[in-house]
Amino acid sequence: MTARWTTAVIDPNTPGGLAVARSPEGFLADAHGVLFPRQWLVRQSFEVLAEHGIGYLDGQPVFLYELRSAVQLPGYSWRGLRQFMLEGDFLRYTVLAYAAQIGTWAREHRFCGSCGQAMKQVRWERAMHCAACDLRNYPRISPSMIVLVTRGDEILLARSPRFVTGVYSTLAGFAEPGESAEQCLVREVREEVAVEVRNIEYVGSQCWPFPHSMMLGFHAEYAGGEIVMQPDEIEDARWFSVHELPPLPAPRSIARYLIDLYVARRLGLAEPVLPG
Repeated sequence: MTARWTTAVIDPNTPGGLAVARSPEGFLADAHGVLFPRQWLVRQSFEVLAEHGIGYLDGQPVFLYELRSAVQLPGYSWRGLRQFMLEGDFLRYTVLAYAAQIGTWAREHRFCGSCGQAMKQVRWERAMHCAACDLRNYPRISPSMIVLVTRGDEILLARSPRFVTGVYSTLAGFAEPGESAEQCLVREVREEVAVEVRNIEYVGSQCWPFPHSMMLGFHAEYAGGEIVMQPDEIEDARWFSVHELPPLPAPRSIARYLIDLYVARRLGLAEPVLPG
């Protein structure tokens, strides 16, 4: 039977349960995984910045311990979230992706952005509250656009200096205040490669916890222009044939899904499934 995971706000006073520990170096792991008995984690010499109940795994409450720094324990290591994304256990990645977003939010909102006073965790909702000015902060979600631009049997791919060596991907960028997703798409494509697009079609979305994006995936057709790469943002950009593609992003990413979907449709192959 497949394990069941549901997110939930759980009062830290709830006894028992499982827990994950996260530091700036990643999640604590041993040979058996990343979920530990909560009472065992409590006994370790960790400096805890925040504790949040994040959901239920097969009925057991799961808690996140957001730590100030990593503590080295014999037989244990700290592993980054991207490592888990590339492995086969998608349920584990789903739990950790949610934990990472809650942990980032908890770390960044310990103090009020308005008056600087310490904020307190609200136990009945996912919020931090400042008693001094009654400000509430909720977990941040940053909408961003990601698009595959195509021209018949060719797709436009680019690489950033931050990418893994050799990997090319779709174009992407964050929405600005006052923009629709479509307006963001047109602007980002124009800024990054100086190309115009048409026939914009929404494909799907994906939570991207690096650190707190909601990726809105689109397909768009080439409408004109020559590639001119944006300095410092785009290291290389070019048209690739669907018959001869470069190294691509991780299979679970929406960037890879957009590419695989278009290639499948052009070549008459089975269509991939959008990662959850």
